[in-house]
Amino acid sequence: MIVTRTIVVRIALLIVLGVVLQLSFFSRISVLGTSPNLIPVLVVCLGLLGGAVVGAVCGFTAGLLVDSALLQTLGVSSLVLLTAGYLAGRYREGFDISNPLVPPAVAGGLTLFAATGFAAVQLMLGVEAPISLLVLRELVVQTILGFLFALPLYPLVRRILRAALVDDAPRRGRLPIPFRTA
Repeated sequence: MIVTRTIVVRIALLIVLGVVLQLSFFSRISVLGTSPNLIPVLVVCLGLLGGAVVGAVCGFTAGLLVDSALLQTLGVSSLVLLTAGYLAGRYREGFDISNPLVPPAVAGGLTLFAATGFAAVQLMLGVEAPISLLVLRELVVQTILGFLFALPLYPLVRRILRAALVDDAPRRGRLPIPFRTA
C-alpha cells in the first residue's frame, strides 16, 4: 500500500466511523446472546490490504479510541487489536489472496483470536467476570459474525483504498520488448 496524506485521512475516517458504529449501534444489538464486534473485522481488512505495519497501527489506533471512549483500562483493546492487525498484515505479506473467501476466513479467525485475547487480558488484570460455558458460545458466535461482516466489509474497504493499493495499480501500457540483434 502506498500511504499518502489522502489515504491516511481515508483510513482515519474508516477507523473513527467503525468505532462510532460499534459503540453506538452494534453494541446495542444482540445476536444469539452476544453483540457483534465490527472493530476487529475492520482492523483485519486494513491489515490484509495494507500489510503488517498498516494493520498494527490501525489496530492500535482503533483500540485506543475504543478504550478512551468506554473509559476502560487504556491499552487492553489496543494490544489485542494491534496483534490482530499485525497478523493479518503478515498473512498478506506471506500468502496470496486468490480466493474471495480468504479475507472473511482470516477475519473470522482473527476475530476469535481478538475476543479470546481480550478476555485473557481482562482476566489477567483482575476484572471480575463470571466464567461458564456460555463464553465458548459467545466466542463461536463472534467468529461467525466476524466472517459474515467481512463478506461486504472487505470489498468496501478495498474500494475506498483502491488508489493506494499496489496490486490494483492500473497498467499504463505494455512493457517494452527488448530488441534482439543477431
